[in-house]
Amino acid sequence: MSAGADMDSAGIELDQSTVSAQAWGAGSGTGRAAKLKQRLPTFSFLEKAARRRIPGFAFDFVDGGTGEHLAAACNRNALDAVQIIPRYGASAVVNTEIELFGRRYASPIGIAPVGVDGLVWPGATQLLAKAAQRARIPYITGTLASGSLEEVARLCPDNVWLQLYGLPRDEHRVTFDLIRRAEDCGVHVLVATLDAPVRAKRPRDLHNGLIVPFRMTPRTVWQVAMSRHWAQALLKNGAPGFPNIERYVGGGSGMAATAGFVQREIKGTFDWETLARMRDAWPRALVVKGVLHPDDAERAISLGIDGVLVSNHGGRQSEAAPPSIDMLPSIARVVGARATVLFDSGIRSGLDIARAMALGAHGTFCGRAFLYGLAALGSEGPDHVAQLLDDELRTALAQNGAYNCAQLRSAAVRHPAAWQA
Repeated sequence: MSAGADMDSAGIELDQSTVSAQAWGAGSGTGRAAKLKQRLPTFSFLEKAARRRIPGFAFDFVDGGTGEHLAAACNRNALDAVQIIPRYGASAVVNTEIELFGRRYASPIGIAPVGVDGLVWPGATQLLAKAAQRARIPYITGTLASGSLEEVARLCPDNVWLQLYGLPRDEHRVTFDLIRRAEDCGVHVLVATLDAPVRAKRPRDLHNGLIVPFRMTPRTVWQVAMSRHWAQALLKNGAPGFPNIERYVGGGSGMAATAGFVQREIKGTFDWETLARMRDAWPRALVVKGVLHPDDAERAISLGIDGVLVSNHGGRQSEAAPPSIDMLPSIARVVGARATVLFDSGIRSGLDIARAMALGAHGTFCGRAFLYGLAALGSEGPDHVAQLLDDELRTALAQNGAYNCAQLRSAAVRHPAAWQA
């Protein structure tokens, strides 16, 4: 070994006199965080680790899409096809901070809502909330999250948003009580879901016999037995439930009754009249999630909606839906400066965040990456993913001649699949 050289954990000789910390980028440094970046440096590594570490039914739940998984695959292919044309000649310190609805966040990435997140990793809701608070990024907790919105608001007081499904019975009595609760506990942004009007067929879940309430079968017992860390988390946190909904079912009803109530009562969409009522009832920022057509964005803005989240539900609802990234530019053009444009579906890296920002998004969200982080690393996972995405975004900004997110939104982009009205 030459003088001044060192060995990394893979046994590769590194000449420190020629390899600078800057060349190694986000992977440089010492300590636990640096080791995790070396061991799990990208989404793909997290995905592989998650598959090994949690039961097969849990992995299939988060990884799977509707139908033949085509929409999820199309999201990925469409993002990969977007090219940002670099501009050089500037030099500045990269800053990833953004402002959304009057609040400053450390990075334009947030944690998207995932129903029954505790199935992927028991205790997921609470761990995601804590990580979002530490990372100073938004967390959209869900109506069907495995932790209550009041608990999330205590754990993540500066960054909590609420994704809301509709419960239309009795003129949306429960829906508007959830809105009242969100206001009382300090939720900053209400996100009304439009893109799940009926329950989609998810073949992997059907094949696995995945139902709620969760019932063990000999096959699932074996999978849990082979997933020691997941089983320990289950013993500590209990089986996933629906704490946001339990109070509306009736005292002492139990998990089976709550699950039946969820199946019967919850609808994953709102009509425009109900959205207008929600606008009147909610005093803070209101976003509609699942917008894929410019005319729907225009309709939302006409009601006084503050933001639109361009999303095809991560490919988990309509297999014929176009990739979200292909619809983003036309929606951003229609919205202009009148509202905030947000994006999700398919994000796997900081470069994907940069692609969405360059096409008009003010902020982005992803769910799978953070859940893979939990599955791969337990409580350390969400922090690792947040740092990983921010590091990658900083690299993407600098590589493309943008040193803040506003500059990136004016970048030159090649996007041949963009939808044209």
